[in-house]
Amino acid sequence: MDWNKWIRQIHRWLSIVFTVAVIINIVAMVREEQAVWVGLLALLPLVLLMLTGLYLFVLPYAAKWGSARGAGG
Repeated sequence: MDWNKWIRQIHRWLSIVFTVAVIINIVAMVREEQAVWVGLLALLPLVLLMLTGLYLFVLPYAAKWGSARGAGG
């Protein structure tokens, strides 16, 4: 499995972890047992989702840029 497939797979699993963290946060809010760690629970997967998502977003543009640069030079 190459690097891009690993990033894509990690991004998928992080989305599941983030969704579960948000559900836990909602349940804690409904039960009025809000703690600081529950509120921060979703931040780590969210930051990692942002980083992997940005990588996946830029990937096609970088490929185009690299192929255009290689063909022109």
